[in-house]
Amino acid sequence: MALDQSFVGRSYPPTDPYEVGREKIREFAEAVGDPNPAYTDQEAAKALGHAEVIAPPTFVFAITFKAAGLVIQDPQLGLDYSRVVHGDQKFAYTRPVRAGDRLTVTSTIEAVKSMAGNDILDIRGEVHDEAGDHVVTAWTKLVARAAEEA
Repeated sequence: MALDQSFVGRSYPPTDPYEVGREKIREFAEAVGDPNPAYTDQEAAKALGHAEVIAPPTFVFAITFKAAGLVIQDPQLGLDYSRVVHGDQKFAYTRPVRAGDRLTVTSTIEAVKSMAGNDILDIRGEVHDEAGDHVVTAWTKLVARAAEEA
């Protein structure tokens, strides 16, 4: 069943604040194999003009994908998550994510398409800090694969 096109433009409430911790940043940088000292050493981050350690660019995926869960779980949308694969991911930063940030995400459905029986859902996550300042926009493309013929 194709997703409802009328959902394009629908926004979901902001998430509860997520507090970015130094240890989470370190663990993420280690997991992705990025040795940049600005991710683990406050002095290295300061040398680059940051008051705190910063997160690798893809760190915010965990926060924005969790927020996209509001979209994914919306029963009115009718997305069959058991058929979903991650199609694409993009980020546009205003500034790096820093340890100590308290971030909220507001998710909006940007596009709903059908192609070869697959449903394609584009979700934009706007990430703001505690002061309400924009930090990053994340775009997530999800593809719900067509059901196989019996």
